[in-house]
Amino acid sequence: MKTFLINLRNVGIAGFFFLLPVIVVLVIVTKAFGALTSVGAKLAAMFGMKTIVGLASTSVFTGLVMIAICLACGLLVRVTFVSAFGNAVEAWLARYIPGYATYKAVAEEKLQHKVRLLPYQAALIRLGDYWRPAYVVERDGDGNAVVFVPEAPDTGRGNVLVAGREQVTLLPSLTANQLDASLKTMGKGLLTEHGLRG
Repeated sequence: MKTFLINLRNVGIAGFFFLLPVIVVLVIVTKAFGALTSVGAKLAAMFGMKTIVGLASTSVFTGLVMIAICLACGLLVRVTFVSAFGNAVEAWLARYIPGYATYKAVAEEKLQHKVRLLPYQAALIRLGDYWRPAYVVERDGDGNAVVFVPEAPDTGRGNVLVAGREQVTLLPSLTANQLDASLKTMGKGLLTEHGLRG
């Protein structure tokens, strides 16, 4: 029973940390929408419209104001001072909101089609009788390495290991991004496309 309660608590905590960034974004959007509703109402009254395509004109105008603000901020971000301020705010958010950087990277990949270049070397690490795909994070002068062994298909999760040089084989023909893409499809293509052998 005690193990069940501990597992239940761990699942609840994991769910909380998963929802926290989502809730923060929803609260920000809701607050912004609420703050701009009075502006939308004034615009709707100015044009004398109660509904637009079956929607309350206040909501439509509020949405248009939010879009206009996003466009204006997008233009302002091109100014060096504003961009530096935005980067400082992002650094603060990344420090105090768990998973913010991960969610931001995922959003950029989806919305802007940005491909995040992984700053690691692709490698294989020997674990017992098997080789596991890994990223070399750091190496010392003796060839020992700190490696990250990702899970498949969620390559953002995994284990950090310290390995001796005889346990790590670098894969110069394979980039970290290619390895990441293959692992997201459960390793498909590692043998046929990239010719890896254990």
